[in-house]
Amino acid sequence: MITHPSRHCTVELQALPSRIGQVRRIVSAQLRYWHMDLLIDRAVLGVTELLTNVHLHARPDKTCTVEMELLLDRLTVSVRDHDPRLPVVDDAEPLATCGRGLAMVAAMSESWGARPEGEAAKVVWFTLPTAVTAPQPASAHPPRRLVEEVPVAAFAEVEHAVDLGSAQPAPARSAVAG
Repeated sequence: MITHPSRHCTVELQALPSRIGQVRRIVSAQLRYWHMDLLIDRAVLGVTELLTNVHLHARPDKTCTVEMELLLDRLTVSVRDHDPRLPVVDDAEPLATCGRGLAMVAAMSESWGARPEGEAAKVVWFTLPTAVTAPQPASAHPPRRLVEEVPVAAFAEVEHAVDLGSAQPAPARSAVAG
């Protein structure tokens, strides 16, 4: 079930790998709808980590709810599951292949936390600031691309000349011999 009154979105799901991908797409689409495109990468990373923790650790089931709330100055993303055990941030060994999810959430978010929800559930959440610094003005001319000089004989099979300084599209022909 998906609901999205003006600045609130809730998604209920089973935290299975295929569903996590769907939720990432929903989060992306909702943030685009709210014109918060600059938050998409961090929000998707955070929700992926929280849902992965539900998939790996939650008991008795993997049912959870993802909630996004957009306020004037921040986006709050939370995941509620049916396991009352609060997450613990561990120091992962340098070569460990897991155990860094909550540390990544902490690093990319403004704040994060976990709280019990009754006696049989918990909510893990993070916030992202909505205020973004203004982009730097682009220079009057785009940077030039350096092209390696290639002997003319290498292009003997090409029927059309291409002017790299032209705004015209290149012909749809291959310059690869063979």
